[in-house]
Amino acid sequence: MKPLRQRDRHDRQRFIIDRSAQKGVYLLAGFPVLLVGGLVVLLSLRSWPILQAQNPWQLLTDSQWLPSQNLFGFFPFIMGTCWVTLTAMLMSVPICLLSALYLSEYSHPLTRVMIKPVFDVLAALPSVVYGVWGVLVVVPLVKAAADKLQLAGSTGYSVLAGGIVLAVMVGPYITTITYEILNAVPWGLREASLALGATRWQTIKWVILPKTYPGIIAAVTLGASRALGETMAVLMVVGNLAKVPGSIFDPAYPLPALIANNYGEMFSIPLYESALMTAALILLIMVLIMNLISTLVLKQFIRREMSA
Repeated sequence: MKPLRQRDRHDRQRFIIDRSAQKGVYLLAGFPVLLVGGLVVLLSLRSWPILQAQNPWQLLTDSQWLPSQNLFGFFPFIMGTCWVTLTAMLMSVPICLLSALYLSEYSHPLTRVMIKPVFDVLAALPSVVYGVWGVLVVVPLVKAAADKLQLAGSTGYSVLAGGIVLAVMVGPYITTITYEILNAVPWGLREASLALGATRWQTIKWVILPKTYPGIIAAVTLGASRALGETMAVLMVVGNLAKVPGSIFDPAYPLPALIANNYGEMFSIPLYESALMTAALILLIMVLIMNLISTLVLKQFIRREMSA
């Protein structure tokens, strides 16, 4: 009987430990959700004064930003954010995907060993370093290009300069993640495809990319989310003019730059702090919408693959 009691006591202890570990894992898994929810609630509360004083739709669509007159139009800043982010992603995504494919499928192993740490270092560089590089190199090049195109009044501080800097910033990030995703495909699938007579590109197109499509979408979405919220580097090269850009050579004023430039100043103006909190809330919602869309695309793709 004594060994039986000891065994029961031991089983009960294991059960308690297992339940405690399970609850701890659930708590840790739910913490990011609680954190995002807390941010949304906090920013909503801090934004409530201006949302109560002015029509929210008018705040989103108005182009006038005159805090001294209590005019807070976020449309130029929203458009500036979209212009810079879209320009950066259009430049970086094709190059990143091709670079990851080259490293994973074509390059010599020694080349991977040499290049992979370079991407890791570039991904870890502080954004202010990219900003200084943008001011010293990218802005003069953009101004020279605008002069050649006879675009009068261009100073080089523009959407294009911000897009180039952002593309270089998020490029190593997207390339590294995509490379790891491509490298996770079993080599047996490649060898089977090649054994059937397919070329290397046909193997990539019909075997590797369909297997890694969800991961590549996730990598691009993560890169776009980082580009959307980048502050310092963009702030230094984009021009910071509260006006809707008409072309990539025009200056812009993204939402992160607005918050970084003005938070802590001029809070004697009514509703000014609440307006900046509203800008942060808009930026957070934009990131959440982007990630939600990518999640829905991934689920649709997985559902289609399972039904095929």
